Amino acid sequence: MGAGGEPLVVVAGVEHRYRSGRAEVPALGPLDLDVEPGEFVVVVGPSGSGKSTLLRLVGGFERPAVGSVRVLGGTPVPGRDVGTVFQQPRLFPWQTVGGNVGTALRWAGVPRAQRPERTRRLLGQVGLAELGARRTWEISGGQQQRVAIARALAARPRLLLMDEPFAALDALTRERLQEDVRALAEGGRAVVFVTHSVDEAVFLASRVVVLSDRPGRVVLDLPVPLPRAGVSADELRGSAEFAALRGEVAGTVRALSVPG
Repeated sequence: MGAGGEPLVVVAGVEHRYRSGRAEVPALGPLDLDVEPGEFVVVVGPSGSGKSTLLRLVGGFERPAVGSVRVLGGTPVPGRDVGTVFQQPRLFPWQTVGGNVGTALRWAGVPRAQRPERTRRLLGQVGLAELGARRTWEISGGQQQRVAIARALAARPRLLLMDEPFAALDALTRERLQEDVRALAEGGRAVVFVTHSVDEAVFLASRVVVLSDRPGRVVLDLPVPLPRAGVSADELRGSAEFAALRGEVAGTVRALSVPG
């Protein structure tokens, strides 16, 4: 549990709106959502359902119009015990792969003497142990996203937010990265991951949350009791249990797209 016995994330009665000219456009809510340590929560829903808005509120990049968001027992602040991976890697092109991670370690307050070893360890964790000296433009899009994940993990965050990080990747690279990030919710860390892909949601999640069309509200909160170790990705994706869960989530999302 989080501070004071709370979950790591508590979203309570949240509503959010954006201004469009003189009008206010409702984007989200009312919405309640808790995230416990060790959970991998994947948020899925139609375009415009407020998935990314929810992530920005949890990350502290925006404040809700109504209700409250608590992260680690307090008001969320960008970067404080929270790592964020965006759809684009947003790497520093003037730095090497290792330099990008090293900068994140410096921002996290890691002593200079410890940074080289920590950098090597983080790059090894995402399968890039031999690429620390390469420039970011010399590596593939999938490898760049791995660097972004390593950078987000530099401060050893208890919460990791991922906003469609694989959307721009080819199908094979996407599947490989899914297999890698599935284990990130461990040791008390939690992950909140946004995607449009039902298959990705069911494969990654320990719990899938489906949001309605705008303004986004929770219409399905589904535990995903699939094994997270001891079974190959192909076996998992080919299992009857995976198919049943995928069908339930896909049916819910599809119903949201059907005119009333």
